[in-house]
Amino acid sequence: MAQKIVSKNKKAFHDYHIEETMEAGMVLTGPEVKSLRAGKANLRDGYAQIRNGELYLYNVHISPYSFATSTQQDPLRPRKLLLHRREIRKLIGKLHEKGIALIPLKIYFIGSGKAKVELALARGKKLYDKRAALKEKESSRDIERSMRRGRDE
Repeated sequence: MAQKIVSKNKKAFHDYHIEETMEAGMVLTGPEVKSLRAGKANLRDGYAQIRNGELYLYNVHISPYSFATSTQQDPLRPRKLLLHRREIRKLIGKLHEKGIALIPLKIYFIGSGKAKVELALARGKKLYDKRAALKEKESSRDIERSMRRGRDE
């Protein structure tokens, strides 16, 4: 199924160990959908929480659609996410563990035109983990570069 990716949270892979991912639907207004289609969303500080047995997405900025005629929505308003009840119950158990957060990784449209958000159960990285990951990435890049040079010469 074809996906049109609207926004990615690249910082999440740097700041967290991703343990499990899942897909959820989003409850949006018409102008928010138009704004998403224009690619105007920011997931950087976003997170999801369970309130009264329902899942909500917080701190995700969807810019107001400039051509909307109705009153403008708050760009940072909490948005309800759609998951099956059994999936929410499973999440409740996992979120009670220490250090686990539910963060959005990307927002995208599926083939039928519905907006979806990919959520991840993530555990925060320590500073030394981040440094080690950067060092490993840099060394693999150097190895790849030297391999390419060896073939070219």
